[in-house]
Amino acid sequence: MRSIAVIPARYEARRFPGKLMALIANKTVIRRTYESAVGMELFDEVLVVTDSQHIFDEISRHGGRVLTSQKKHETGTDRIAEIAEQLPADIIVNIQGDEPFVQREPLERLLDTFKKDLEKKNDIVTLVQEIKTIHQINDPNYVKVVVDKDGFAVYFSRAPIPYLREIHFTPKYFEHIGVYAFRKEALMAFARLPILQNEKAEKIECLRFLEHGKKIKVLETDYIGIEIDTAEDLILAQAWIQD
Repeated sequence: MRSIAVIPARYEARRFPGKLMALIANKTVIRRTYESAVGMELFDEVLVVTDSQHIFDEISRHGGRVLTSQKKHETGTDRIAEIAEQLPADIIVNIQGDEPFVQREPLERLLDTFKKDLEKKNDIVTLVQEIKTIHQINDPNYVKVVVDKDGFAVYFSRAPIPYLREIHFTPKYFEHIGVYAFRKEALMAFARLPILQNEKAEKIECLRFLEHGKKIKVLETDYIGIEIDTAEDLILAQAWIQD
């Protein structure tokens, strides 16, 4: 089973424009993400696909493989899908460009899920981690996930889900981590699906699969790291890496 990690890298992020070129201890966010993925020695290939000449130059001058997307895309997954057909892979792993501290163990579990799935029941597998603070649960920058008893996603939302109605019960809240893996055919099919109401409202690309009746397998992990969504996240990352 051949696997390729692709890092979609958009320069003009809505909440934090230019964040992938921001520095964390003298390295850009996108360079750290790329080097982390390569350093795992888990994938047959790692590459970046971007709409930005700044990001293209940053990766290429440090010896990385980078491609330029030719179209405007709503999501990182759509950006990857544009070049998916030319990739010699069975499994394509989407590692968001703002995940500079991505780790090997949870990604290895993603790939193992496909290796063990001899009947090919899973087309997409993603990661979640438990969140416990009220701030994180209420923060729309943390995408929350509810999962059924068989480990498949029911819904993704920027709102706190499940809603806590009874104060004497404490549910578990899960955050979606910006890393997921597709069978190549499922990724290419994703780009052909129209964007429907829930994805338009929430701006969460995984909802496209759910709205079209597809299943998303969810793996819980003790992932440790900071996703760079805001300027405040960058400050936290800079402090974290210096500890």
